[in-house]
Amino acid sequence: MKIKANDIWLEVEDTGADDAQPRRPVVLLIMGMGMQLVAWPPAFMQALIGHGFRVVCFDNRDIGLSQHFDHLRVPNLLWEGLKYRAGFPVHAPYSVHDMAADAIGVLDALVIERAHVVGVSMGAMIAQRVALAAPHRVLSLGSIMGSSGARHLPGPKPHVLRVLLGRPAGRDEQAVVEHYVRLFNAIGSPGFPFDEAVLRAGELASIRRNYHPAGSVRQMAAVAADARRADELPRITTPTLVLHGKEDPLVPIACGLDTARRISGAKFLGIEGMGHDLAPGVVERVLERLLPHLEPA
Repeated sequence: MKIKANDIWLEVEDTGADDAQPRRPVVLLIMGMGMQLVAWPPAFMQALIGHGFRVVCFDNRDIGLSQHFDHLRVPNLLWEGLKYRAGFPVHAPYSVHDMAADAIGVLDALVIERAHVVGVSMGAMIAQRVALAAPHRVLSLGSIMGSSGARHLPGPKPHVLRVLLGRPAGRDEQAVVEHYVRLFNAIGSPGFPFDEAVLRAGELASIRRNYHPAGSVRQMAAVAADARRADELPRITTPTLVLHGKEDPLVPIACGLDTARRISGAKFLGIEGMGHDLAPGVVERVLERLLPHLEPA
């Protein structure tokens, strides 16, 4: 369903939309860069619902069925990357602050006073911003595959960066699917192999739902521009769990460790064999720690 949140239109899925779960605690899920809400694995969603949670997820701005921002420029990532490495400000069409305001706007539109907020990758960084901007709205924080954004932290492995910044060989569906298969082969979890046939089917369904690469570029610039978040993280007092793959080649584990170090009382778990995806085996390991974290909070 479409809702107006933070003065823009966002596509939202809410397991309590029929008022069948009005008193259930809410988990707000925030997906990563360029990924749509359909990227949340069904097993992950069902586990949360099965443990008594009302689950809300949405397409971030500029992606999926949410409002696109094609009236804004598409940043030159090479130039902005050079500025980032040199310590100069990165200019983005919108900010991670704006995306956090979108998430808070979703809670407002659904009349949800407080929620557990869980994000993966870029979504983890947005979730951190939500906890900073509206701590009274956040029951607990789950930061998965995320980063503090500190400049000294390591970046993606070179082969991953090449694939990430590359383009599909063509504009047809098959070429786009092949591009994403290459990407997930580069960033996936070596200890938890994915089923390539399932991945291909999922990616095909995703691009048929919506394919908007310009939005991914603007989101990437927003993340790079969020340079002050690391210094602000010590202000978070929300119960926080940081989960990270020990084999993550896109956002190395040092990024997760730094996030946990900066948030007082945060619990950290590095997962053996996990890269930068939510393969079935990874989902099981994440849930083993995430569910106990959510329930007491």
